[in-house]
Amino acid sequence: MANLKRRHFLQAAGSTLAAIGLSQLDVRRQGDRYARALAQPTNRKLALLVGVNQYAGGVTPLRGCLTDVRMQKELLVHRFGFDPANILTLENQAATRQNLLGAFESHLIDQAQPGDVVVFHFSGHGSLVRDPDPIAIANGVEGYNGSLLPYDARLNVTDNRVNDIMGKTLFLLMANLKTDQVTVMLDSCHSGGGTRGDLIMRAVESRIALGDAEPSALELAEQERWLSRLGWSPAQLKGERSRGIAKGVALGSAQANQLAADASFGEGAGQFHAGAFTYALTRYLWQQPSSLPLDRVFVDLARSTRDVANSARVVQSPIYEVEPGRNFGQEPLFFSRPQTPAAEAVVVGAEASGEVKFWLGGVSSQSLSAFESGAIFSVVDGNGNEIGQVEQTRRVGLEGYGTLANSTREQIAAGQLLRERVRGVPTDLTLRVGLDASLGADVETARWSMTGPQGPSQLATFNRIQPVAVDGSQSPHYLLGRMTEQGLAIAAAEAVRDVGEMGSIGLFTPGLVAIRASFGEPDESIGSAIQRLNPTLKLLLAGQVLRSVLNSDTSNLKVEVVVQPVDSDLAVGRSASRGSQVGMVAQRLEGVVQALRSGSEIVVTVANGEPRNLYVAILAIGSSGSMAVLHPTDWDSPESEPLLEPGQQLAIPRQELGRDPNRDYCANPSKAFHLCLSSSGYAEILTLVSTSPLRDALRGLRQIAAANNTRSGDPIGLQNDDPVNVIDTLLGDIDRTTRGDTTVRGGVRGVDTTQLAALSTLIQVVEN
Repeated sequence: MANLKRRHFLQAAGSTLAAIGLSQLDVRRQGDRYARALAQPTNRKLALLVGVNQYAGGVTPLRGCLTDVRMQKELLVHRFGFDPANILTLENQAATRQNLLGAFESHLIDQAQPGDVVVFHFSGHGSLVRDPDPIAIANGVEGYNGSLLPYDARLNVTDNRVNDIMGKTLFLLMANLKTDQVTVMLDSCHSGGGTRGDLIMRAVESRIALGDAEPSALELAEQERWLSRLGWSPAQLKGERSRGIAKGVALGSAQANQLAADASFGEGAGQFHAGAFTYALTRYLWQQPSSLPLDRVFVDLARSTRDVANSARVVQSPIYEVEPGRNFGQEPLFFSRPQTPAAEAVVVGAEASGEVKFWLGGVSSQSLSAFESGAIFSVVDGNGNEIGQVEQTRRVGLEGYGTLANSTREQIAAGQLLRERVRGVPTDLTLRVGLDASLGADVETARWSMTGPQGPSQLATFNRIQPVAVDGSQSPHYLLGRMTEQGLAIAAAEAVRDVGEMGSIGLFTPGLVAIRASFGEPDESIGSAIQRLNPTLKLLLAGQVLRSVLNSDTSNLKVEVVVQPVDSDLAVGRSASRGSQVGMVAQRLEGVVQALRSGSEIVVTVANGEPRNLYVAILAIGSSGSMAVLHPTDWDSPESEPLLEPGQQLAIPRQELGRDPNRDYCANPSKAFHLCLSSSGYAEILTLVSTSPLRDALRGLRQIAAANNTRSGDPIGLQNDDPVNVIDTLLGDIDRTTRGDTTVRGGVRGVDTTQLAALSTLIQVVEN
């Protein structure tokens, strides 16, 4: 296995098991190194970043657009070498129509010269307005044009004429730029506005659906002004628009008929809101070890969006388009190559208390809980070499705070990069369950039943299940609610079966995608429903805890996992590899096996590129939380069986994807196992590779394997807290291994990137 200097060649798809149907500072660094990082090699780099959370005119406010702007700015400055002085931001009231258009003209059009790099990012509401001279069907309706909503887009609207900025206007602005190295990024959507579960959608609620929104006179005059500057006739403009975008590359957060989610992440002081697309994009680019072409970036980005969508949980497939006739698909994103090593965080300042303040731009949404307190980061130099360490003490949103090792204090400065060394997984992680308004008067009953103040038996049963409000103040992992017409429609659109009848109680994702097989009878009481769902909730909690250790993008172990259909050339791979690469499969790595039919056979291969023995355990998890053990399955010698020697490959025997209407997964007494999905959905393969035996954990996994072989009624045959206890035991083993070499503060379980690789591969299964 080649030992190339890169962290990985595949961005983790992340765990989206519950998300059925999910298709991201002006500081100075001391010395010459920072000057080199920000140096402009040949041309200027300009950016205009716009975020609008608060709108005038009664438009539903958003929550994550300002975070999007911060995410982009930190990324552009610290990874792509943009000078902060060349980045202009407009937020909320400053992002009026006049200011936005004026800034585009003065900051981008007037300044950019041929060969310069230009970035325009917009996070906010989108909509549709009538186009007086349309070129095609927009959002399935002929005669409309997508639009962006500045702060005052719907202020003082008369005669249905709105102050939106149309896509046609953006086309003309781009066409007037003197450079073709242009990147436009839009985190908004055009339909389906309002709320859906715990999410707000970035499309304005308006009379658009009735077809009576028209562009304002100012908007039409703006188009005429830029058309005149180009010297184009209306017919020429129409022809140019029909060919594609005007300049460079444009990326959108969702397909025309999809929703762009304004999602919440984390809890307490660590909670924040962001666009699922922007979070996925910026986090992905922080993690990329080298410059990849846009074609590859986009494939990975679509997969990376699923990582964030584990929290957003809404169908959202990013799109992109390149200037016609240009091979921009082979250019790097932003037409710029990263000028600093890949990292999880960057130092942005210091507190009066002496704490270091850092931006956690490269941390996955699924592992946020492991970066609250107790995590340890390596301070790296411009070549990626460790020169010190920071121990995290707290997190507020995506801003982390920590203390320096004594040997580091004189070496650290704003702008220096931090890489994960040890993450600190809390010992008391909970599953946050939102109580949806569809429960009506049963909301309070559900709250008492789940928290248990009425009696010790309830409290013991629902340990570590935390009911939360669905009001944006917290970030639920799942929703408890009744099936409604909207829920049935979403389930039908996502091909989710076995979701119960109208009025039945069950579980949803925060985007109101029903969790298969979690619904009871329509006349079931709320108390009975909660008791029935206890095993499912504990399985989902166990999966949530397990995913907190996923580190395929940060582990230093040289291992690779490939999940490949037996009768197809399509392969899925995960490399845990700040320092490894298996070149022979580099071009075949994918995050999701697309359209893998039920009944297909797969093989899982694990390769050890380390000079030492490794220990391997492989789990499969279904969309409803059910688990199965793929490896080990021979329990005559449960501690030696998983051992993988240096240079060795482990190929899990051919597995069959079968059909079973009652289960996601089921194992049989042989080494083969069956992945059972009765309808389309997602399945996840979790591979744990450790430098030390996972003795206690393997005994727990043996329980799971035995339970599956008996085909008991419970998905894994374990009751109450047993699934959580099994996973907690696994983390205890990992923690003991970590603490043998590193001092980790109490209250967390340490996961050392030099001793564990936890890899996730997501598989999409479709009906025959």
